Amino acid sequence: METNDVQSIVIVDDEKSFTDMIGNLLQEHFSVPVHTFTRPVDALEKIAILRPGIIVSDYYMPGMNGLEFIRAVHAVSPVIPSVIITGHLFNLDEHSPDGLGNLKEVLPKPFRWQQLAAAICRHWNGNHSPSIRVN
Repeated sequence: METNDVQSIVIVDDEKSFTDMIGNLLQEHFSVPVHTFTRPVDALEKIAILRPGIIVSDYYMPGMNGLEFIRAVHAVSPVIPSVIITGHLFNLDEHSPDGLGNLKEVLPKPFRWQQLAAAICRHWNGNHSPSIRVN
């Protein structure tokens, strides 16, 4: 399977209107591709091709929650960092560090896109963090 040389941002959230909105905002402001998914299993199938520099995942989703998704990604590619976004309480201290995969941060909803952009830059996996275009 051929892979792309450019790393990307992968967003996974079961609310399509949210993924469309945040995906468009990030694509408008970042110098790397942004890929959005509403189903974690669809994102898992594409991970190798998309070469994420970071994954941003909602926590509460049907079928597979964000932490389960992050663990599944970690099993395939342990170097990809991730951020969980959630409108519910999520306490990292309640989870075993071994069970967090490469989870770097939890960002509570609602948040401003700039907060997410800062988290992406903080935790990006790669030699160069993607540049942000400020309009």
